[in-house]
Amino acid sequence: MKKILILGSGLVAKPIIQYLLSKGYRVTVASNTPDRSEKMIAGNINGVSLFWDANDETSLSLMIAGHDLTVSLLPYVFHVMVARYCVAHKKNMVTTSYVKPEMRELDAAAKAAGIILLNEMGLDPGIDHMSAMRIIDNVHEREGAILEFYSICGALPAPEAANNPFKYKFSWSPKGVVLAGNNDAVYLQHGKVVELPTRDLFKKPFRVNFPDVGNLEVYPNRDSLAYKEIYGIPEAMTMFRGTFRYPGWCETLDAMKQLNLISPDKFDMSDMTYAGMVVRQIAGQLAQGSSHKTQGTEQTSYGTRKGLSSSETDLPENNILLMVAHFLGIPEHSYALQAMDWLGLFDQSPMNRALDSTFEVTSDLMIEKMSLGQTERDMVAMQHTFLAAYSDGRKEVIRSRMLDFGTLATDTSIARTVALPAAIGVEMILGGQINVKGVHVPVIPEIYNPVLDQLETMGIKMVEEFGLPVSEMIEP
Repeated sequence: MKKILILGSGLVAKPIIQYLLSKGYRVTVASNTPDRSEKMIAGNINGVSLFWDANDETSLSLMIAGHDLTVSLLPYVFHVMVARYCVAHKKNMVTTSYVKPEMRELDAAAKAAGIILLNEMGLDPGIDHMSAMRIIDNVHEREGAILEFYSICGALPAPEAANNPFKYKFSWSPKGVVLAGNNDAVYLQHGKVVELPTRDLFKKPFRVNFPDVGNLEVYPNRDSLAYKEIYGIPEAMTMFRGTFRYPGWCETLDAMKQLNLISPDKFDMSDMTYAGMVVRQIAGQLAQGSSHKTQGTEQTSYGTRKGLSSSETDLPENNILLMVAHFLGIPEHSYALQAMDWLGLFDQSPMNRALDSTFEVTSDLMIEKMSLGQTERDMVAMQHTFLAAYSDGRKEVIRSRMLDFGTLATDTSIARTVALPAAIGVEMILGGQINVKGVHVPVIPEIYNPVLDQLETMGIKMVEEFGLPVSEMIEP
């Protein structure tokens, strides 16, 4: 019986644990929350739950040596450590996370060890790569070229559960969702490289109408340029990877970023209220001079930011909403201010914090008020849109969409779509269906075709449309 080691038992672990157990594998789940993993094993005699701390490398080495394959569902900072032990013990490894440069550097060592370190076997990254490559390879086989490519994905509450001002609820790594708001972004549009520093990330979203959902906003996701090489489309003049959100999210997050309310920088918050924290952030920016002058104005995406005098930052806290509106240059009744007020950022209640960051405060408020309910549905929406051209002068738009739902009571959609591709990858490696060695992502037919076919049997399917007119192409 093949033995699989799964590291971590977080929000996406249950589907892969139960899938592999159902296939008759011996599964050991090692995490710092063994009670949680015990529930996921659900009494299966082939499942074992162990307490393990991610800093215990001695135990990690022994566990990897004693299993045929390791799946790392740990935070990404631990993957390279795990991979090094897999190389040392000549054991295959699967992750659902992005490949970092340090992981890439293990390629030669993994090949020498005769193993595969298979990364990005989740949803995004994962299903996005596989479903995109299936179309790209199809176009290239027909001697076509990919001129433009938009790849967009979002993990969201289902429409009926998007019932708070942010229209968002957490079904996976809550801190990660908020922290991602601090990313920079770069993409290619009609041959021009567009670079967005983090302060501008949410300023200019565009909209896509998604069937059975409605209008969704899109903002850019990290570095899109690298995917021209990853996907083998050097001919592309547009390469854009983005994230779906309901309307309102980008406006609100942009305002919060202007107030430095998701910053990881720490300061003393002793005896401070939520409103006092916001006042402190405004006053700090004014004191530093930054881009917020005490005289003049600055144009923003949702209004004209006006200067504040130092006396205006001394307004009573019950005027905090007016102060923020004035600082941001937006109306008091604006959507972003209503959302922040609902979240509690303008409350005069004490935070009971010491040395901490606005990121921790804000994300904790969001987790408290924006968690997915036990019977509420979450949703994954993914869309690829290609503009392809052929030697006879013909052009076509190709669109591929997936819409998937789940619940906490069963499996969330995000858990299914992240964990099941990895589970299938594990099964393929152990069954000898994947023979490449080294560090890989699932962009080759040997991997993506069987995985996509198997996912379809589980109801996770991209619906593809070929031959659409050029007028169907996305135009931000």
